[in-house]
Amino acid sequence: MLKKSFLWAVGCLMVLAAAGNANAQPSKEITVSAAISLKNAFEEIGTLFESRNTGAKVVFNFGASGDLARQIEGGAPVDVFASAAQKDMDQINTKGLIDGSTRLNFVKNTVVLIQSASSTLEIKGFEDLLKPEIKMISIGNPQTVPAGKYAQEVFTHFKVWESIKNKLILAENVRQVLDYVVKNEVDAGVVYATDAAVQSNKIKIVATAPSESHSPVVYPVAVVKGSKNEVLAKAFITMLTAEEGMRILKKYGFESAR
Repeated sequence: MLKKSFLWAVGCLMVLAAAGNANAQPSKEITVSAAISLKNAFEEIGTLFESRNTGAKVVFNFGASGDLARQIEGGAPVDVFASAAQKDMDQINTKGLIDGSTRLNFVKNTVVLIQSASSTLEIKGFEDLLKPEIKMISIGNPQTVPAGKYAQEVFTHFKVWESIKNKLILAENVRQVLDYVVKNEVDAGVVYATDAAVQSNKIKIVATAPSESHSPVVYPVAVVKGSKNEVLAKAFITMLTAEEGMRILKKYGFESAR
């Protein structure tokens, strides 16, 4: 009798557990890996997205686009990838890691040369980086940081690349370059105009790279294959190009690429 009662109790627990699982709500969390230059704009868009989608939660992973692409290649659980360059998106697309039908270019940016607001060094253009008093110049690592690759292209265009190589301080991402300049730890740095705007009271833009001096700075975004919440991931991308999302992106200095 005791044995039967025990088995009946276990059976009831199993049924209740199954019912609980059946009624469990699916996860409404998505992970967005994005170029760190998008940080301020995306965090605001994430808050808006959560307010528009009850129960939704957006977890951001910001960094250099090349590093983020390698994380995805390594199996990192990412739902949306937004890169600061086509190269990194192409790289994971070639390996079949994104849903190509969701890929789109959503914003553009500008490359600028900056120095600390407190600096007394006279820099008016990229050619001035050749001056002997300019001893340290920071750019993102061209191998992994799109802003660094664009900087290399600009330096090559102005024929200063070979001469200033020994002055370069390579950073892990564009915001690290910005930080070096803000703290006056380097004499100059190359960042995006949107990054410069974040610290406009602590740095000064001394030159803007002409569009013909580098590849177009266009940001692509796509849903990563195997997304645990594909519907919500697609909805996030839709918000980026919707009026509300684009208004936020433009507030931070980005231009629409559509």
